[in-house]
Amino acid sequence: MTHQLHAHPLFQVRTELLSPEESIALSYKRARLLFKAHSPTIQDIQSCSPRFWAMLRDPICAMDIAMFTILVCQASLTIGTLSRHLKSRPDLKPLVDRLMRFETVGIYLLTERGHGLDAFNVETTATKTPHGFILNTPREEAAKFMPGSSPKFGIPKVALTMARLIVNGEDRGTRFFIVPLCDEREMYRGVESVTLPRRSGTQPFDWSITRFNNVHLPSTALVASDMNNFSRPPNPLQSWWNEIWRIPIGTLVVAAPWISALKATAYIGGRYSMYRCILGKGNQPTPIMSFRTQQWPIMHATAAAMVLDNWYPVAIDSTIDRSVDHSVRHALAVIGKTTICRHFQRCIPEVAERCGAQGTFEHNYMAKIENDGKGAIIAEGDVLTLCIRLFSELLLKRYEIPLPPPEESLLARHASGLLEENIELFNALKCDHRSESFNNLLLPQSQPVVEAMGHALAYSAASKAGIPQYVLDVYESAIIRQDPAWYSERAGINRLSQRLREDAAVSSMLPHLPTLLSELNIAQYVTAPIVSDTQWKTYLDQLPVHSGNAVPIPEQFHAML
Repeated sequence: MTHQLHAHPLFQVRTELLSPEESIALSYKRARLLFKAHSPTIQDIQSCSPRFWAMLRDPICAMDIAMFTILVCQASLTIGTLSRHLKSRPDLKPLVDRLMRFETVGIYLLTERGHGLDAFNVETTATKTPHGFILNTPREEAAKFMPGSSPKFGIPKVALTMARLIVNGEDRGTRFFIVPLCDEREMYRGVESVTLPRRSGTQPFDWSITRFNNVHLPSTALVASDMNNFSRPPNPLQSWWNEIWRIPIGTLVVAAPWISALKATAYIGGRYSMYRCILGKGNQPTPIMSFRTQQWPIMHATAAAMVLDNWYPVAIDSTIDRSVDHSVRHALAVIGKTTICRHFQRCIPEVAERCGAQGTFEHNYMAKIENDGKGAIIAEGDVLTLCIRLFSELLLKRYEIPLPPPEESLLARHASGLLEENIELFNALKCDHRSESFNNLLLPQSQPVVEAMGHALAYSAASKAGIPQYVLDVYESAIIRQDPAWYSERAGINRLSQRLREDAAVSSMLPHLPTLLSELNIAQYVTAPIVSDTQWKTYLDQLPVHSGNAVPIPEQFHAML
């Protein structure tokens, strides 16, 4: 059923023709439909089985990012967090069953307005009483900053809310609490949802700030296998990471739709460039795809989409492999998210710009998905902050990342070379990781080093999978473009040689481009009307037309001196 889901009437509606409220309501319906179509079990979600990943990797997620956000909060975060307590907490089963049927929507209230990624230091309090807990937002900065808490769409909602457990006036560390937010019509007493304005140019969603005023919760609201354990953990930070154990999984989860978005963008830009013509020599129609300046961004996006699509399942396996150290698994998820999201950010605007004015309109997908993608950079950990943490730990040699050997490829040599030169600089500076020298000289290199690792891993996986060499060569050329000085200084490939390598790669891949675009298997999900002249004319017929019978009065248009 899932491969035909795009043909369902709910997915045929063009959201740009709806009001924001209608669009959000549609996204909730689509999320329920997609969840039902893939039918993951609780065990699938807890263990991150192939069925769980197939749902979140469904190409249709890239067509409605609001729907994808609902699914991630519902399945990966809310159900996933509760799932591991079900054996010892059968009282949670009715709630989880309602979530599995999408009769209730779950959201994940971790981040606070005044803390952002510093979520370890949240201020929301849950004070123990003889009858349960009282939940409070002590000040404005402690309000939860997460989407979806409003009652506007006729759906009961419940939140997993991170708060500081206060027992007899003592802070016992952070815990999750189950907090009902609203029924089908209104918020529950003491809970307030502040609806934020729409994020500019994105799929509409009910972004919210949520706050609590003396919300009474039963003792069963504490998310724990042992509801009577209120002791302060010996290692509060480690305990906090244990509570938010779904976040590292989510770090890689949120990267999933951007590979499909890359495919869609490559397909839209490629098809448009093949039929869109200018008048050339002798007034002969010349497809704009004839120009190398048009070919490069489309082939770059195509090659990146193919390589990343091949690497992503490998990254998933590495991230959920319990035989690998937890820190390394999280690091691999960070590398995956960083590499995919930054490829997306570079390719999308370049292809959209080459589609001219058409590339700026919502109905042609690219402008909107570029803005939607900015949210992914923040979700489940801001990319740059994640890179800083990972890079610092690598320089401190707290663990190592299993990278391809330098001799395997030019990109593997680049990754190991960048990491090694930064380790040498760190040792030469004789500073610690909180020093001014580290902040000024080393931290700015964190993201380039992490990306380089991702490039090497992705290229290695694609090469072993038999991706055509001309695709790999275009991908390699795109990476060289990001750091031409290193390849000139350390690999002996000067600027002219880099241009000649790129020219050869593009010339080799160009004859295969129509076939490669078809093999992306994204065409059935693409609704952008500019992929063909026929589809554009059909779309144009759906738009409002203004006409009338007014007759201009000549005197009104005479020139006046």
